[in-house]
Amino acid sequence: MRLFFCLLALLGSMLATAAPTPGQFSQVTGSWGSNPTNTGFYIYVPKNLASKPGIIVAIHYCTGTAQAYYQSTPYAQLAEQYGFIVIYPSSPYSGTCWDVSSQAALTHNGGGDSNSIANMVTWTTSQYNADTSKVFVTGSSSGAMMTNVMAATYPELFNAAVVYSGVAAGCFYSASGQADAWNSTCAQGNVDATPQAWASIVKNMYPGYSGSRPRMQIYHGSIDTTLYPENYNETCKEWAGVFGYTYTAPQQVETNTPQSQYTTTIWGSNLHGIFATGVGHTVPVNGARDMQWFGFA
Repeated sequence: MRLFFCLLALLGSMLATAAPTPGQFSQVTGSWGSNPTNTGFYIYVPKNLASKPGIIVAIHYCTGTAQAYYQSTPYAQLAEQYGFIVIYPSSPYSGTCWDVSSQAALTHNGGGDSNSIANMVTWTTSQYNADTSKVFVTGSSSGAMMTNVMAATYPELFNAAVVYSGVAAGCFYSASGQADAWNSTCAQGNVDATPQAWASIVKNMYPGYSGSRPRMQIYHGSIDTTLYPENYNETCKEWAGVFGYTYTAPQQVETNTPQSQYTTTIWGSNLHGIFATGVGHTVPVNGARDMQWFGFA
């Protein structure tokens, strides 16, 4: 009888959270943690898993899915090379944008999408004995917006972030509290705030936090007509304010870097901006550069 109950307990544990198959894009279901917005949790665990692996959270764009981002970005292949795990969250909303507008999403442990994604990171870190100093976040478009929000609401989780064509954290805020709201004023580049004002917005997402914050690398295209290029300036102002850099006096500006028609502006070791002349929405993912920024390469 005792053996019977032990087997039942084991079976229940196995059914609660099925182990992802190494080398395959897998969904994590069951009791992996609190998921207040019913966000989908997908993962890629490489066959060549490091003993204390890093983690990259890769967040898809509007109309996209976790599987689409898995297929269209190089992170799974790079995971096999460097031994890290990739988490691919999947938006719970009909248009598959992310909630970067509600107070819940813009608050540490506030019960929004950001909360669900943070819990995916916590579960993965525990499950795979991950190296907490090698946890990163990146995304494109709406996923880039959420990348900024994750860096603002859960700075203790991430070492660095790469933002591909997003908006500053808090720019899409909806006074009505609506989740997954579109903000045309922000999208069309009509929000203009000081670095200090942006920094205040970020710090109010996690009141009282005084620890380190993730290094930020910001990409944007000069002819983006979905999230206008002014959003590049506002995002860089935001993080310059957070890190205490003088936005108007960067340390270095490098033309044709990392490629022709791209200009890299370096405010300091914690903030690099890359403005892509002639590129629309969105700037293509540069996996090799991401690996350098994250410290894998």
